[in-house]
Amino acid sequence: MIRLRTLCALVVSLALAAAPNAARAQSPRADNGLARTPPMGWNSWNHFGCNVSAQLVREVADAMAANGMRDAGYAYVTIDDCWQVGRDAAGVLIADPARFPGGIKPLADYVHGKGLKFGIYTDAGRKTCEGREGSYGHEAIDAKTFAAWGVDYVKVDWCWAEGLVARTQYAIMRDALLASGRPIVFSICEWGENQPWEWAPATGNLWRTTGDISDNWNSMLAIVNLSMQHARVARPGAWNDPDMLEVGNGGMTREEYRSHFSLWAMMSAPLIAGNDVRQLTDSTSRVARDARDILLNREVIAVDQDALGAPAFVVQSPHPDVQVWARPLADGSRAVLLFNRASVSTTIRADWRRIGIRTKTAVVRDLWLRSDIGTLDGYGTTVPAHGVVMLRVTPVADR
Repeated sequence: MIRLRTLCALVVSLALAAAPNAARAQSPRADNGLARTPPMGWNSWNHFGCNVSAQLVREVADAMAANGMRDAGYAYVTIDDCWQVGRDAAGVLIADPARFPGGIKPLADYVHGKGLKFGIYTDAGRKTCEGREGSYGHEAIDAKTFAAWGVDYVKVDWCWAEGLVARTQYAIMRDALLASGRPIVFSICEWGENQPWEWAPATGNLWRTTGDISDNWNSMLAIVNLSMQHARVARPGAWNDPDMLEVGNGGMTREEYRSHFSLWAMMSAPLIAGNDVRQLTDSTSRVARDARDILLNREVIAVDQDALGAPAFVVQSPHPDVQVWARPLADGSRAVLLFNRASVSTTIRADWRRIGIRTKTAVVRDLWLRSDIGTLDGYGTTVPAHGVVMLRVTPVADR
């Protein structure tokens, strides 16, 4: 079996109501105390696929420590599929000795030495999506192995799982990680096929809501359409995951990548970079310059990482291609996104009452221009095709 690549083509309604919060009616989750804000970091899959090695991971860690990513909050350096080649006589996973000489622990130590955290990949099924050893039947030993290696984050896929029940298998892995003796963020990756929003908040720290993302506008938009329906179940320690970021991989325009990053921030999604971050400081590359500007925008990151952990909803949509998103922030302000899904420039206006501001006026700041606009009684502007304007709106007390 190969990794599921084809995104669901279903066209969903843009209704403002989100799915009922079934998860909160369940018993309390086995909370590991982690991921109180959406995880941030880097994962190898989107750009490198199976071409992973210790050398690549060391270079990525070096880059993230030097290019501003670590200081902006990107903490996890995660190897995806293809690092493992089998098990030893004791059942312990073996890293590819050619690509990971010395094994995984020295690599995790190196990443930790750069002030970063280390992540790894496995599968809840019998094999991984690329046919390597899965964790089915080995959950306890794999969790103990990961803990001994110094793993801080584990992504668990769902290939080669015929006849298995996702809710059951992921709970087994959850319990194994909790018993491992090391705090490890648990990322559930079953692509939204088993309604994880109904049970995963009691199981993991984040769960995929859709199939895999591709580096193009239609793929990104389809994922937004699906993932936005489950906003109500997310909360500190438990997050909807619409998949990793494609920013910097070259398949979208600058405006589209800004929209991609802004929408993930508004949805309180994990911000897991999927590009070659070693190239982020290449001043000769427009793609690299744009990616740096987007990935290191601390004002947009601050929205994603807001302590309140309340994802956005669409609060105005006078036309299917014109949307105003809003989410409350911990300091009483609102993050607001004017989102133009159309292929032509469009004027979009946010009404204070509709976004939850109860005062007549509010201070408006543009987070992409990084500038204050003024104290206003509403705000409208022209938004470029496939683009966004992202605002922080702070109410001013009426006199």
